Amino acid sequence: MVHAVCSHCGAQHEVSAYPSINTAQEPDLKARVLDGSLFVWECPYCGVRNLVKYETLYHDPDGKLMVWLLPEGKMPPKAVEEAVKALDGYTLRRVGEVGELIEKVKIHEAGLDDWTMELCKWVTRQELSAKNPEMAGAQLRFHRLEGADHSLVFVFPLNGSMNEVSVGFNVYEDASGILRRNPQAGVESGFAVVDADRVLQFFR
Repeated sequence: MVHAVCSHCGAQHEVSAYPSINTAQEPDLKARVLDGSLFVWECPYCGVRNLVKYETLYHDPDGKLMVWLLPEGKMPPKAVEEAVKALDGYTLRRVGEVGELIEKVKIHEAGLDDWTMELCKWVTRQELSAKNPEMAGAQLRFHRLEGADHSLVFVFPLNGSMNEVSVGFNVYEDASGILRRNPQAGVESGFAVVDADRVLQFFR
């Protein structure tokens, strides 16, 4: 349980939290992570749905994925990180927001690479902002693959509503090619942070 305060009425509550999520032991939790319901609670006084923030380690043993959600931006304990490095073939990531965790899981479930996806999102944002300057600061999130040609569907907030944009899979393939030609832009070992800021470290 964690302490939470309603964003609407200010009422305080203790709400359920999951310090660790093992999808092999509790498969239903993966679906609740993907739809976000694992991190939402409804205030019993005013009925407003709130996002609850807490630290959790998402572990998918079958997919060899570990994502550490650390809302306060803390580093994971060094002893734990060193132990996890020994896990063969695992993708290890560190995120600060629930939306990032959900996106990492969606990308992995789609059989895609999150570092390539970040570069793909950056390219897409540049192209969209050339037509609409409001898109320059838009936060794109991978949502799904669509159609026989596997178009990438991104969602993003703009002017108070959620929007979708679809781009061809060739954009992802081009981004993958760029990363292969720039091995210095690889992802570090351990629980790496792979996000838009990392793209800006290597590409402008």
